[in-house]
Amino acid sequence: MTTAIGTDRAEVRHELSRNAYDLLVIGGGILGTSVTWMAAQAGLRVAMVDAGDFAGATSSASSKLVHGGLRYLQTGNVKLVAENHRERRALAADIAPHLVKPLTFLVPIYRGGPHGAAKLGAGVFLYSALSVFGDGMGRVITPHQAVARVPALRTEGLRGAAVYGDHQMNDSRVAVMTVRAAVDAGAIVLNHAEVVGLRKTSGSVTGADLRDRLDGTEFGVSARLVLNATGPWVDHLRRMEDPDAAPSIRLSKGAHLVMRRHEPWKAALTTPIDKYRVTFAIPWEDHLLLGTTDEAYEGDPGGVSATEADITQILDEAGHSVRDTQLRREDITYAFAGLRVLPGGPGEVAAAKRETVLTRGSGGMLSVAGGKWTTYRHIGRHVFDMLAHLPGRPLGDDLADILPVVPLPGLASPDAVAMRLWTDRDPGTRMDPLVARHLATHYGTIAFELARLIREDPALGERIHPDGPDIWAQAVYARDHEWAATVDDVVRRRTTLTVRGLDTPEIRGRIAGLLT
Repeated sequence: MTTAIGTDRAEVRHELSRNAYDLLVIGGGILGTSVTWMAAQAGLRVAMVDAGDFAGATSSASSKLVHGGLRYLQTGNVKLVAENHRERRALAADIAPHLVKPLTFLVPIYRGGPHGAAKLGAGVFLYSALSVFGDGMGRVITPHQAVARVPALRTEGLRGAAVYGDHQMNDSRVAVMTVRAAVDAGAIVLNHAEVVGLRKTSGSVTGADLRDRLDGTEFGVSARLVLNATGPWVDHLRRMEDPDAAPSIRLSKGAHLVMRRHEPWKAALTTPIDKYRVTFAIPWEDHLLLGTTDEAYEGDPGGVSATEADITQILDEAGHSVRDTQLRREDITYAFAGLRVLPGGPGEVAAAKRETVLTRGSGGMLSVAGGKWTTYRHIGRHVFDMLAHLPGRPLGDDLADILPVVPLPGLASPDAVAMRLWTDRDPGTRMDPLVARHLATHYGTIAFELARLIREDPALGERIHPDGPDIWAQAVYARDHEWAATVDDVVRRRTTLTVRGLDTPEIRGRIAGLLT
């Protein structure tokens, strides 16, 4: 049994309690879901739990980019950029073309700015070359051409703009689809299940004791190997294994703003703030995503949020290249913050390497933290390979070598899915073009499952809020098929209601009623 569609939480807890697993993954963010997916594909008995929702913290607080990393060229890390490009294009072409879409970026060049036209032109040309020119050739365009792509671009002192290509996605939707892929492959998963202690046998960690945060039920899971993938909480769990464990990470806060967009943008902006930092202004979910910040954080990871100082900084930095009329505070629909997990050590967090941290504790628990969405499959595979070959408790012989390239559920051309939804012969399920496009780019072919729900109950085809494309079928589907157990699970991570500023008290109340 897996936590497939319609499985009750009590059934899942019973399943977790009565079986012994090859691998228990604690943490359902980028790394935890990826490793769980890989392990399930390899035929292992794998369970994954998370104290909150899947991708409920750092992994849904990203800049929504699937990118090669233009600024890595500044440090001469050409190999890393090339590797990122390969994985980026694999996600966009073979793994999740229904969730990952291409996006053109402009780097505005201003008189007196930190980088000149020649340097930026050479940089974006090299960047596109490392992607084998799969997104066209990086080049420099005129101010007039730049404004045609980004109408809100500030033109005072503008000398041109460098152009390059990358991709973007909705990180929450990619996370949910990855969890579904893992479950389809045989994994059992449960969110809102907090680890309250680790199980040990002869000094070795052999499972965990948990408490269901929704109803307080306590239960346990036994496993041959435990992976700690709890992100900002990784050292908290390491101290459960060994109270004397030294810190292995430090945290950096990154905040973002979502704003109403007054006119269409055909490209995003990557604006240099100084010689090393950039700020983004990205068209996303019919809105504008601004950010990010990068500052040391030492508080409770569960309490991280975008402060007034963060909002002021983001708007000020966006103002380097975006007109003031697009940066009005009344147009902010949502502000959020996440925590980057960085290797421990001295120096400013902005200069710290963005690399994966791997440690193995005295009880044999492997802890992993860091990484990024672009390379989450690659990192997951690397971690799983390590798990499969740990001395003393191997999970199998060369299991990682047999893992195929498997697409995420719903794989399809979003254009084809949207057209089919829009032109459905049944008037009862024929959708508004904007709704059809929204479902196609967030579910792929799974959108047809939502269409079937509407066919059975036409009221589910109604928009949840008249100003957004989300429909009631999504809330029902999130409850029954995507492990949504709280209102925030639905409005923040299964739909786009929160980021659009449309999760009104009335709507939240109606969704709460659906979940009971």
